[in-house]
Amino acid sequence: MFIEPHLGKNSQKGSSGWIEVICGCMFSGKTEELIRRLNRALIAKQKVEIFKPKIDTRYHTEKIVSHNEREIRSTPVNFANDIILLAGDCDVVGIDEAQFFDDSIVEVCNLLANNGKRVIVAGLDMDYEGKPFGPMPNLLAVAEFVTKVHAICAQTGELASFSFRLSENNTQVMLGEKDVYEARSRQSFFRDRNKHND
Repeated sequence: MFIEPHLGKNSQKGSSGWIEVICGCMFSGKTEELIRRLNRALIAKQKVEIFKPKIDTRYHTEKIVSHNEREIRSTPVNFANDIILLAGDCDVVGIDEAQFFDDSIVEVCNLLANNGKRVIVAGLDMDYEGKPFGPMPNLLAVAEFVTKVHAICAQTGELASFSFRLSENNTQVMLGEKDVYEARSRQSFFRDRNKHND
């Protein structure tokens, strides 16, 4: 269980910000954990702004919604730099589905943290091929706190950290749910990935 390092107001002059990254595969609870941390910040009466990529409309066009249907309001943005303009004087910035942004999201998160904000980012660390996804490796490198969450393998019931795509589509970004993806253990993922590649 992640323990928030600081729940008081962090917008006071001279206070330092930081970056927290929540990563893992599909259905591992990344968004659930993001929502939990943001709700705790709201309970602590912090000013919170929340963002997600505009392309992610799976559950709602504006809200961030977990697979378990927990939700929290958010602002959809086309570009990472929009977050800087919209974050204002908030204490905490939440960002979901960070893998869908380009590499500028890393600079944006650093800038926000350097300005004294707590930045909480959630995203897939690997794509459907089991390769590092977009800006996530660089976000993991610059974060002060990293939490890797796991799902349960749909085939074996073991711990899962890979997202297996059930369709033959080869584009890296493909929105989908349980009709398109399964959480898989390492052994199950690579066994069936190799079948796809044969």
